[in-house]
Amino acid sequence: LAIPQPEVQVSVGIGRNEAGGFALAADIQAVFQDVDQATADDLIAQAHQVCPYSNATRGNIEVNLTAKLA
Repeated sequence: LAIPQPEVQVSVGIGRNEAGGFALAADIQAVFQDVDQATADDLIAQAHQVCPYSNATRGNIEVNLTAKLA
């Protein structure tokens, strides 16, 4: 099974939270080739579960995942 090597971009921002303080949020986008959208969505969700960054920040900041096709 060939494992696709997506291009991954991460943007981290800061903004106000509901308590009036500040909070971080991350947008993680992966661009896949040679897979369909359902597979790309599944791959990014699986990667998010084992990613060291995701594990370190899980429950602490909002993370938005986006899988796109090249």
